[in-house]
Amino acid sequence: MSRNIILYIAVSLDGYIARSNGAVDWLSGSSGDPNVDSGFDKFYSSIDTVVMGRTTYEQVINELSPSAWVYEGKKCYVATTRNDESDNSVEYISEDITEFIKNLTSQQGKDIWLVGGGKLINQFMKQNLIDKYIITIIPTILGDGIPLFIENNPEIKLKLIETKAVDGMAELTYVRR
Repeated sequence: MSRNIILYIAVSLDGYIARSNGAVDWLSGSSGDPNVDSGFDKFYSSIDTVVMGRTTYEQVINELSPSAWVYEGKKCYVATTRNDESDNSVEYISEDITEFIKNLTSQQGKDIWLVGGGKLINQFMKQNLIDKYIITIIPTILGDGIPLFIENNPEIKLKLIETKAVDGMAELTYVRR
């Protein structure tokens, strides 16, 4: 059985995943209460692998969680053009990431979380590798920023399988048709 690649991400109402400078300080629901159950824990237990781009990785370790590795217990791959040496937390992939992922999905394991960022998501979309899109719309209009979907993507037909409203946010779950 093949493992699914899941894009689980939040966007502003106008389609941005971050401000132009990469900041994600606007990511919260209407109440701003961090204790609201958004279903993240259930999702997180369904995956055993995370994949992200180098810029997203740098943001995680330098800004979002500099004191603790947030993906502890998960296999983590970072797509990069650098020849960095892997460590206990991450394995750097400088080869063709889409071919690497195609091979990874055929191996035993739970689903794979495509964390981001925009360039990596774009590569996966162009190769039609994303099996499920879980997109949470944050009730904020940024006006400018890093878009979720970069231009010139292929047409991909999706089927809506679930909608959920949590703390003023709308979570939409789609699968490929």
